[in-house]
This record gives sequence, C-alpha cells and structure tokens, in this order.
Amino acid sequence: MSLEFIKPQLATSVDHPPPRAGWIHEVKHDGYRTLLILERRKASADTRNGFDWSESYLSITKATAKLECRSAIIDGEIIVQDQRGVSDFESLKSAIRWQPHRLVFCAFDLLHLNGKDLRDLPLLERRAKLRKLIPSEHPFLFSEEFVGDAAAFFRACADHQLEGIVSKLASSKYRSGRSKTWLKTKCFTESSFVIIGTARDRKTKAPLALLAQTNADGLRYAGSAFIVLSGKDRAELAVRLKKLERCPIPKLRFPDAQWVKPLLTARVRHLSGTGYLRHATVRGIA
Repeated sequence: MSLEFIKPQLATSVDHPPPRAGWIHEVKHDGYRTLLILERRKASADTRNGFDWSESYLSITKATAKLECRSAIIDGEIIVQDQRGVSDFESLKSAIRWQPHRLVFCAFDLLHLNGKDLRDLPLLERRAKLRKLIPSEHPFLFSEEFVGDAAAFFRACADHQLEGIVSKLASSKYRSGRSKTWLKTKCFTESSFVIIGTARDRKTKAPLALLAQTNADGLRYAGSAFIVLSGKDRAELAVRLKKLERCPIPKLRFPDAQWVKPLLTARVRHLSGTGYLRHATVRGIA
C-alpha cells in the first residue's frame, strides 16, 4: 500500500507559552510547511494543503530519497537562513527560483517509518526516531527542543529577533488539524501605524519612521521603526512625506525630526506584547 498525504497538525496561537511541565519548546521557523513522503527510493514534497511542490524542492527530495529507510512521512518546514542562521522568509521565494541550493528542510515530526504508522506514539518517541533518521548535514536541519522555563526561552527568542516559539505537549499523539497540544507564541506581529515624522537613529544614523496610533483622545505616540524599504519605495515615501511637512511636535524629543501630517499609514513588523514598539521595521506603506 502506497503512502498518501496526511493533513498536518496545526498549532493554536496563544499570547504566552504554557508555564506547566510536560511541554517541549522549539523555535518557530518562518517558511513553508511541508510534508516529505518517501517510498521505494522516491520522494515527494507536499504543501500543508496537499499540493505537490516536488519540482520546486528538487534538492530536498533528492536528498530525502537517499535516507536510510524503506519509507517515511516527515513533517517540517522549508526555509532559507540568513547569516545568523535565522529563517529568512523575505528571501524564500527568490531562493526557490534562483538559489535552490539555499533551501533547508527543518524536520520536527515523523508520522510514518518503514511501513508503521507512528501517529499514536507520544511526541518524544516520534522525535527520537526522527533524530536518528535525519542526517545532521545540509539540506536537513533537526528542530532542536528546549525543556524548562518556557517564558525565559521565549524572551531569549525575542531578544534574538526570532519569529516565535512552538510549544508541544511531550506525551501528545499526532492529530491532523488545529490542536491545543501544539501552541504557537509569536515574538513578532504586524500592525498598522500612522507616520507622524521621520528621524535618524542616534547610533547607526539609519532612517526611522516616528509612529502613532489613533485612540479616543486622538493620536498616541507608539515609538519608532527602521525604514527597510527598497530604494525605489523609500524614495517614493520621501517624496510623499515632503508634501506633508508641518510644525514640530513639542512633547516629543527628536531634535532632528521632520514632522508630517498624520495621513500616511505604515505596515510595521514589531515585537508583540510591549507598550512601545521594539525591534520594529516598516515593511510597507498604505
């Protein structure tokens, strides 16, 4: 009997990782969820919705076909890594087309192995078998687990500007669909803010957008964000802001700021759960 696609287990979003014992925690890698299916020395790669992307991931499927087993279904994420080894979602689409050698399969679960369905085994047993199966070399990466103070692990991930963490009940079975035995806590989120001015970072001199949010009392200053737009988009933004210049806002201490009328909205990626913006970057303009 040939192996067929299995709908993946999905994590439920929460604001804080579970504080109780009995959970493991992994870094949340930002990429494309993928199931690798290996049988008779042939491998395929399916998206989370069951679409066959084997042609797009040829380097991954060729390496999978050489694994030391008769058959397997492996759950994981297709990513590319930046210079720090952190998943870089912005570069992923380009890498799939132009730099497929950069693709990495980050494996975190094993559903079938050598004709046996492993989904009813506890998570830790499945991962132990997966660790033995996956070679510790490119293009494979085993998703390491952390056991202990989940809040401290989450803070460490946030400090390193990672996407977030996924917490999994160590004794849990694998079940397709949204689950409360898998929980994801994002370090970063995206929100909309009104641009009220621009300035330069005191240390790096990089361009900043000064941002505010609308509330019942009007505008509330929310903090600043680095402008990481492309050259063309950044130039266009400068032109639009030039037309909106206005008098300084005396309550805010930015001596070199260029203040503007609050008419432009920015899409900002930032650390979640903080009063003022932290590790924030402008990703687009409405």
